[in-house]
Amino acid sequence: CTGNGICKCRVCECFPNFTGSACDCSLDTTPCMASNGQICNGRGTCECGTCNCTDPKFQGPTCEMCQTCLGVCAEHKDCVQCRAFDKGEKKETCSQECMHFNMTRVESRDKLPQPVQPDPLSHCKEKDVDDCWFYFTYSVNSNGEANVHVVE
Repeated sequence: CTGNGICKCRVCECFPNFTGSACDCSLDTTPCMASNGQICNGRGTCECGTCNCTDPKFQGPTCEMCQTCLGVCAEHKDCVQCRAFDKGEKKETCSQECMHFNMTRVESRDKLPQPVQPDPLSHCKEKDVDDCWFYFTYSVNSNGEANVHVVE
């Protein structure tokens, strides 16, 4: 019974919070909790403590990663701008609002990470407050850490 129940007459009697013929299915939904407080980001079901994403655009352990959704770039534009260039709408609140990703500066666009890597990656081209283009990538690794590479 995988340590989560007692075997009686060749049938597992599961401890509370476990189910399944071998008590191998946890009913605990904590691992499925997304950062917005919803189970599987409202885009999947929590089965045995793991998200099964029902919206095919979303993936990851809590169905929060969406590489094809518009907005990954726009959503992080202001934070990248203040962290990399010390300007933009969030300049004054940068240290409070924009520390949720690791940032690496690169010399040129050809030094940006390419989509051949295992982590989902978004390439971004956004305009700054001075109406100039700046380029960055946004990716989330398997540990859920966000990484930004920005062109100096």
